[in-house]
Order: sequence, then C-alpha cells, then structure tokens
Amino acid sequence: MGAPMASQVSEDKEGVEETTGLTGDAPKEKEAFEVEQRCPWSPFSWFRMLADEMHWSFVFGVVTVYGISQGLGGAIWRVASDYYWKDVQKVQPSAAQVYQGIISLPWIVKPLWGLLTDVLPMAGYRRRPYLILAGLLGVTSMLTLSLHQKLHVVLALLAMTAGSAGVAIADVTIDACVAQNSINHPALAADMQSLCGLSSSIGRLLGFSISGLLVHAIGSQGVLGLMGIPFALVFSVGIVLKEMHTPNFPYKQVYQKFVQASQTMWRTLRCTDVWRPCLYMYISFALSLNIHEGMFYWYTDSTSGPSFSKGAIGFIFAVGSAGSLLGVLLYQNVLKDYPFRGLLFWSQLLSSLSGMMDLILVLRLNMKFGMPDYFFVVIDECVSQMVGRLKWMPLLVLSSKLCPQGIEGTFFALLMSIDNAGLLTSSWGGGLLLHVLKVTRVEFGNLWAAILIRNIMRALPLALLFLIPKGDPNSTILPSDILTGNDNIEAHEAAVIDIELVSLVDKS
Repeated sequence: MGAPMASQVSEDKEGVEETTGLTGDAPKEKEAFEVEQRCPWSPFSWFRMLADEMHWSFVFGVVTVYGISQGLGGAIWRVASDYYWKDVQKVQPSAAQVYQGIISLPWIVKPLWGLLTDVLPMAGYRRRPYLILAGLLGVTSMLTLSLHQKLHVVLALLAMTAGSAGVAIADVTIDACVAQNSINHPALAADMQSLCGLSSSIGRLLGFSISGLLVHAIGSQGVLGLMGIPFALVFSVGIVLKEMHTPNFPYKQVYQKFVQASQTMWRTLRCTDVWRPCLYMYISFALSLNIHEGMFYWYTDSTSGPSFSKGAIGFIFAVGSAGSLLGVLLYQNVLKDYPFRGLLFWSQLLSSLSGMMDLILVLRLNMKFGMPDYFFVVIDECVSQMVGRLKWMPLLVLSSKLCPQGIEGTFFALLMSIDNAGLLTSSWGGGLLLHVLKVTRVEFGNLWAAILIRNIMRALPLALLFLIPKGDPNSTILPSDILTGNDNIEAHEAAVIDIELVSLVDKS
C-alpha cells in the first residue's frame, strides 16, 4: 500500500519542546554535544534516548505506522494483493501493474493531507484526528475486500485505493512530526529516519516471513481481512499521541492559512536548493521501471518459471526485507554522515548493476553454473532490497532538511508525493512495457527484454547527480530566510503555546 519506495511522530517531549521550535531558538549546540556524549550505540539505549528526547508516544507512533502498518501490514498486503489479482480477479500482469499504480494515487496527493494536518486542526489537535480517520478508513476498506466473495474489479480497486489512502494519511501525519522534530532536534534527524527505516524493515521481515503461510492457510481475501488489525493500531496511536491542545482555534482563518501555506510552499519550491533535488528524485524513480507483476507471474508459473509456492514467495520477500534491514543498519552505523551526492552515485550505480541478476535468472543462466533458482532468487532479492534502502535513506534525510518551519507536514508530504509520482510513472511505464512486449499470464518470452530495458534506464539518473546538493546530513540546506520565515502561518498557535508555557512555568 505504501510507496517503496518509498519513504517517513508525535509532538516534542511533553509538548514543551515544540514551543522551542515555534517561539525561540533551541540550544542546538548543547543538544548536539549531549548526543555525542552518550554511551556507544546500542538498540535499547538508542530507543530510550529517542523516547526521552521526543516523548514515548513519538517512538510508539513511528513503530506502529512504519513498523506495523507499513512494514508488517504492507508486506502481507503485497503478497496477498498479488495473489488476489492473479487468482481471484484473474487479470493480466500488465493490468495488475496498472492497478497497483492506481492504488498508489492517494500517495500522490499527500500534500493535501499534509496541508490539512498543518492548518486545519480538529477538536484542538493537528495530528491525532487524522490518525483516527486513517484507522477507520483502513478497517472499513479491508473488511469490504474480505467479506465480499465476488466483488467487481472496479469496486475491489476502489476498496484497495481507500485502504491505501488510510495508510497515506497516517504516513503523512507521522512524517509531519518527524520533519518537525528534525528541525527542533537537527542532531537527531538521521537517527529519526533510521528509526523509521528500522521499524519498516523489521516489520517487512516479519510480514513477509508469514505472508505466504497466511495466504496458503486462509486465502488472499482472508489475509486482506486481517489487515484491519494494523489499521486498528493506527487508530490507537491517534488516541494516545502526545500533542499540544489548542482550544478555541479560529477556523475563520483557515482559508488565510491555506493561502499562506501555499505561498510558502511555492516560494520554497522556487529556491534552487529545493527544486533541483526534487527534479532528481522524480526522474530517478520514474526511470526505474517497475515490472514486479511480470516477475511475480513468472515466479509462480509452472511452465516457463520456477513455480514457487506461496510459502516460498513469502520467504523470498522476507529475505529481501532482511537485506533492506541490513541497508538501514549499514546507513545508520557507517554511511549516515557521508555527503548526499556520493551516496546517491554509488546506490544508483549498484541499483542498475544488481538488476542484472534478474536477467541471469530469467535466462536461466544460473542453472548453467549449478545454482538453483530458489537460492539465486533469495540472493537477488536480498541484494536489490539492500541497495534500494541505501538509495532511499539519504533521500529521506535530504527531504527532511528541505522542509521550512511551520508547514513541515505539508512540505515533507509534497516531497514524498514527488517521489510517489515518480513511482507511479515507474509502475505505469512498467505496465506499458510489459504490454508492448506481450508479457502475459502464460507468455514470458520477452520478459528478459523488459528487464534489460529497466536496468539500462536505471543508470540514466547518474548524469543528473549535479542536481543534488553537496552537503551532508549535518549541514543546513535551506537558506535561513526560508527555513524560519513562516512565523505568520503559526502566529496564533505560537501565541497560545506561549500562554500555556507561562502557565506551566508559574506552576513549577
């Protein structure tokens, strides 16, 4: 349901640290010094440090949305939806590829969800109501897919798109909190993205490990029904999320805030340091054509392909998630301080080269070297997912560095929607490629050509790396006037928080 691609949580500790970002300058030098003085990195101390700095509900929200909803749920969804289109709806791989692109449409309008969370609070809260809405929308759509045995393909597509919208709304809400905390705690920006990546990768590893067994045991529709559980947990995040309450919100000013936020977004996008990396992100994703459905149909074909079972498919994707997790750990412990441009050069080059493993597999060259299909596919998936994560992580950190204060959720959502627009282009382009090469449910003679074309196109973005800034995660990308020039957007909220902060100080 989520983008790969994509990819992304509460307000600050006790709601007071949020005030620092809105009404004054944080002691960032002191914070950086304290982070550096902590004990050597370990999972428990690292989680505790993040919980202490940003409140436990922030960590819970990230783990739930990224780990359980997008990671665990997204992994199970991927396998279940593949089998749903193949066995229940019985569509061609090119059509299934196009449907997957349609399902991702709610991710293209992420700026809308982000704009709503930034300027239109409900019941005095900016984030919590949208998480609750996302949970309800997801539970309803998953139950619809599960309980109707002969659902028309159009209605099934609508239900899946609604479920994708639920994930997108939850994602953009958490992204807003991550972006805001990245501004208030710049020394922890890479750590927060690593938390997101680790949660997602571990969740995907667990999800893919059991996905094939679940589909085999209760069918694809039964598994889609189980997807209501992650959405229910997203609902619970909306209940417990620590967030500053803003009573008596002036809703008459909503239109003005929309206009101001739109103007700020446009002014920021016109900045050379912003639109250039945005253009690169779109092109790099769009040119990496997605032909996953063609490969999946070939994996399960008993004549031309290796005829993998449902359990084998789940295990293959699980090993791929292990590779993704390895990529996150490698980035967090070794590569997180390296310049963006260098990391993206090597990750893009490795992405093109690793794709050749699919070509070796489809041409059955691995059999000539005595390497079984199953073993080779496991290695292929692990390597490709690790390389994909190494490309994704610096782009996420770079995106968080491009967000102006006051509309963090909106602008981060805009950047992610640009990525997702590239992924949509990639998915539809891959579907068109499969259709042109006449790759069908039973015919895979030209699948090798589709793989070769995809791999060549993956190398083309290397010529556009000059669009990426030369800085690293510890540097400031935005000009100071854009980074802090949005006080008017949050003037009312800042005044309210000032009053509440004085009250807290007086009570102390």
